Amino acid sequence: MRKHIQGIQHIGVSVPDMDLARKFYIDLLGAKEIAGFEWHAGNAFIDAMVGLENSAAKQLLVQLGNTHIEIFEYSAPRADPQDPDEGVNRFGYTHICLQVDDIRTVHRRMLEAGIRFHAAPDYSTVTVDADGQKHGYCATYARDYFGNVFELLEIHKNDDLPPIPIRETAEI
Repeated sequence: MRKHIQGIQHIGVSVPDMDLARKFYIDLLGAKEIAGFEWHAGNAFIDAMVGLENSAAKQLLVQLGNTHIEIFEYSAPRADPQDPDEGVNRFGYTHICLQVDDIRTVHRRMLEAGIRFHAAPDYSTVTVDADGQKHGYCATYARDYFGNVFELLEIHKNDDLPPIPIRETAEI
């Protein structure tokens, strides 16, 4: 089966407010809107696929760098309020990671936009050699406007963690 898997096409996230999600993913992160869709209760095909009865939702697909993020706001069945401090140790998907080229600048801009971080980035793990080449990596975890966890990760030449291939970057 391995030879048939091509990679990750998108990551899905459910949010309680699509307008606020747009503010985060498009306005703040710089994601590009790819498609929008909406379905109403009674769509048997979608109900079977998502495993819910009488579901209804708005859906937005955005592209951020090398992947897509699919955002849902379900109006039916409406989920219980999310715990904005849910621990990252829970089972299941716990976060998405955004590779950045300047974590200090991104961190500052996100703080100004009201994003909450668990801790400031620890840049002591990045060194600079005599030629000015940076080595190592640093990271931090943050919460979007709903409490969903994401990681910022700046990667330079190192033996432990490969960077993603960069095709285009979003302005944050």
